[in-house]
Amino acid sequence: MAEVIVGKDLWDDDSPGVISAWLYEDGEAVSQGSVIAEVMNEKISFEIMAPAGGVLIIDAPAETEIELGQKIGSIKT
Repeated sequence: MAEVIVGKDLWDDDSPGVISAWLYEDGEAVSQGSVIAEVMNEKISFEIMAPAGGVLIIDAPAETEIELGQKIGSIKT
């Protein structure tokens, strides 16, 4: 299983972000490298890509406040 992590290098400060949208549904198949979620921090949008191909398991739904380095889901390979 591969973890979906909010990269620690997405933005410069320690302020929280928000998951603005998941582009796939929980339980849906995704391909490695596909953009699977969008997160916002201070009006800047960032894309989260699938670290592996498999079935997406969402831990943090849209509109959830998140921190850098946080696990927001996983991919069951």
